[in-house]
Amino acid sequence: MSNFSPIVGSDYPFPAKPTVLSEQEKLDYKTKIKQLLIDKDAVLVAHYYTAPEIQALAEETGGYVADSLEMARFGRDHSAKTLIIAGVRFMGETAKILTPHKTVLMSDLEATCSLDVGCPIESFSEFCDQHPERTVVVYANTSAAVKARADWVVTSSIALDIVEHLDSEGKKIIWGPDRHLGGYIQSKTQADMLMWQGDCIVHDEFKASALRDMKAVYPDAAVLVHPESPESVVKLADAVGSTSQLIKAAQELPNKQFIVATDTGIFYKMQQVCPDKEFLAAPTAGDGATCRSCAHCPWMAMNSLKAIYNALTDATGHEIHVPETVAQGALVSLNRMLDFAAEQQLKVKGNA
Repeated sequence: MSNFSPIVGSDYPFPAKPTVLSEQEKLDYKTKIKQLLIDKDAVLVAHYYTAPEIQALAEETGGYVADSLEMARFGRDHSAKTLIIAGVRFMGETAKILTPHKTVLMSDLEATCSLDVGCPIESFSEFCDQHPERTVVVYANTSAAVKARADWVVTSSIALDIVEHLDSEGKKIIWGPDRHLGGYIQSKTQADMLMWQGDCIVHDEFKASALRDMKAVYPDAAVLVHPESPESVVKLADAVGSTSQLIKAAQELPNKQFIVATDTGIFYKMQQVCPDKEFLAAPTAGDGATCRSCAHCPWMAMNSLKAIYNALTDATGHEIHVPETVAQGALVSLNRMLDFAAEQQLKVKGNA
């Protein structure tokens, strides 16, 4: 059964495009940041969708580049007193909730996510209150307040397993906010899911008709698709999965060319682990005014070396704070996910 809440947040306040740094400026900022990370006992944790130079810097300095689930784990378990999160706001909030004793900085606190913006706590909470018999499962791309309202938090890498688990227990589910990911999971599990109607502006723009045309030009290319994409695009995929799962698919599939339907920031890591393969961006709505993201999140683009340097130099306006009552509620749903993931890993090791 699939039902629908009203679509919320169809128009977003897009940030200005960041200033492009010269290669010398990038080198200068990297040198300064490396020293600041040492001085402040800080570690840089970056998402796959950030700029290549940021991902490279995280790797060079003992930090981490990962999807949001692994970012959360790394930040929680690392010994550094300060975490600087290169990503979007919900990732910084998650880090603070899991490690309240640490200082958590972001290069720009205004770096948000259309899924977060499109799922305001007041409206979502009212929606949940109308269906008290349902278990509330929310995607990680949500505010701390929405996580606190939820029973479970999931990331795209573990959402399918968790919903399958809940369905096996006979649970009826409220799912929020990504309608495409929710629809994909429902198609795989046949779970009873009541959907909130949010979407990611990057993945929602991929077009099946244009993808078929591109596939005709590159007939030997495998198609990799993130499940936040429309169903018509997912149906054309050779592999569907989270960022980390798509990177693994690129390594394991024998194809030498790949058409990739997710944020192009992932190309840095894909090219790094598959230097002999070619990666092509899946078509969106096209360049210019009709294209809101052109396959790169405008809020992820707010992360820059200059902004990271500024955050490490003066934390004012860069530090994440989460109200204690909200953090306590969100920690419950986050820990359910992390504990479930840990149990899954133990099962895999036990069967190896």
